[in-house]
Amino acid sequence: MRRNKRQPDTLIVSHRGAPGHRPEHTLASYRLGARHGGDFIETDLVATADGVLVARHEPEIGGTTDVADRPEFADRRTTRTVDGAEHTGWFVQDFSLAELKTLRATERIPGVRPENASYDGEFAVPTLEEIIALAKELTAELGRPIGIYPETKSPAYHEAAGLELEPPLAEALRAHGLAGPEPEVPVFLQSFESGSLKKLAGLEVPLVFLMEDAEPWRAYTDEAGLAEAASFAHAIGPEKNMVVAREEDGSLGEPTGLVEAAHEAGLLVHPYTFRSENHFLPADLRSEGSERDYGSFAAEYAAFFAAGVDGVFTDFSRHAFLAREIHADQG
Repeated sequence: MRRNKRQPDTLIVSHRGAPGHRPEHTLASYRLGARHGGDFIETDLVATADGVLVARHEPEIGGTTDVADRPEFADRRTTRTVDGAEHTGWFVQDFSLAELKTLRATERIPGVRPENASYDGEFAVPTLEEIIALAKELTAELGRPIGIYPETKSPAYHEAAGLELEPPLAEALRAHGLAGPEPEVPVFLQSFESGSLKKLAGLEVPLVFLMEDAEPWRAYTDEAGLAEAASFAHAIGPEKNMVVAREEDGSLGEPTGLVEAAHEAGLLVHPYTFRSENHFLPADLRSEGSERDYGSFAAEYAAFFAAGVDGVFTDFSRHAFLAREIHADQG
């Protein structure tokens, strides 16, 4: 299943939309990410009690919606184990779509992005159907393809709850002309779980194997591991430090060689996640000021573009777009 044809440009994947400017995983955030130069709307998919796919970063929604302030849902608060970690809060699987649509999104990290908190209460939780419609709308509006890049979020957890993610995802893509080698808008499908990607292979769209800088994903970074990944995926989505290392003091290091090895295996490389605030940048690229101020984000992009990555997941599509333009001019 190798994908040997390289993309002509480094793709800008609008990670959760434009969460540097709007609360993540809202239609407003997705729209802004595309208008800022993003090529793909990146979204995490979880399932409601009635099996509808909606966009939230995690099954637990206490930190990204106003559910904690809604007394009618107080009795839904519970504790569950997701991907081996215990979480207490409110879970999408305990809400019907109609109930979920009464909630409003809130900023996940207001300490770093306080301006985003001014939008708390304005935006609803979007469905996959709404996101597909938005991608087609933006493609027409902007005069260039705006694709979708959905992640099956905690698929084994959902399957155990009787809410398998892959069948409704496949059904939606086929219904909207997004399956097969020539979809109406570009599509990548991503997951940290290889089993989920294998279930989606029949859609004939590029599949991305996400990789944390931890086991078991590190086992896929050598020649044999990358060859195995290429048997079920077309690309890898590694954590950034797996592509360009961080030094012990937190400064930006040198490329690890993963890009070259992945390309040799026929895999594209889309590392995650680029953020422009000092809080997230390598130590040597931070500016004077607070954790929420911007640092030398362009220098970080430049290091990864020079390493040969095929795409970047970013919270700031405009910054990635400008950095890509500079790189192209210098190339």
